[in-house]
Amino acid sequence: MTDENDGMMWPPNVFKAFQEAQEQAVGQQQEFMQQLLGGSSGMGSLGTQLGAMSQLATFKTRVQSGGRISIPDAEREALDIEEGDIVQTVVIPVKRNRRDSK
Repeated sequence: MTDENDGMMWPPNVFKAFQEAQEQAVGQQQEFMQQLLGGSSGMGSLGTQLGAMSQLATFKTRVQSGGRISIPDAEREALDIEEGDIVQTVVIPVKRNRRDSK
């Protein structure tokens, strides 16, 4: 038995189409990585995004009188937030300690 008859032979046009599809996929992966790492898309580079995420804190706090919330000491220190600084917040209700009248 010879090695040339051990496997199924692909017709040349099928092999060529497979090779072209593989080259196209590799090209798309390379383009994606360049956009992700290089920042050529509108989203910015991965380094920029990771840097922004290092300036992020997630914590739970209670709403105080007048709708005030407090940023815990540890988060203020970690993010170098001082009195008078402007910060951006995203508020997601977690638990309500009251009965809804609905």
